[in-house]
Amino acid sequence: MHELSLCRSLVRQAGRVAAEHDAPRIRRVCLRIGPLSGVEAALMHEAFPLASRHTAAEGARLEMTTSPVRVHCPRCAQEAEASVNDLACPLCGHWQTRLTGGDELLLVSVDLADIPLPPTG
Repeated sequence: MHELSLCRSLVRQAGRVAAEHDAPRIRRVCLRIGPLSGVEAALMHEAFPLASRHTAAEGARLEMTTSPVRVHCPRCAQEAEASVNDLACPLCGHWQTRLTGGDELLLVSVDLADIPLPPTG
C-alpha cells in the first residue's frame, strides 16, 4: 500500500509547516486529489493515523477533496472537464488533448493548534 508512504511524507511536510510556525500540534491536514493520481482516498484515511502516530499530526483530521479531470484541446484552444475514461475534448471531440488537471496530489492547507501537547505516559 503506497498510501502509507504517501501519508508518512505528508506528515513530514505538515510537521515542517508546524515547526516553522512553532505550533506543537496539527489539527487538520487538507489535500486535493485528482482521480488520475493513483491514490485511493479510503486507503489514505486508513494510513494517516498510522503515519501520524507520535508526531505533531497525531489525532489530526485528514480532509480530502477531489479535483476534476481537465484537458486542453489544441484544436479548439479550450480547456474543459473530461471524463476519467475519455480524455477527448468534450467540446469538439478531438482526441489529442493535453491533461491539465486531475492527476495531482496536493497539500492544500495545514491547520495548526497553539496549545501544547498533553503529557504522554
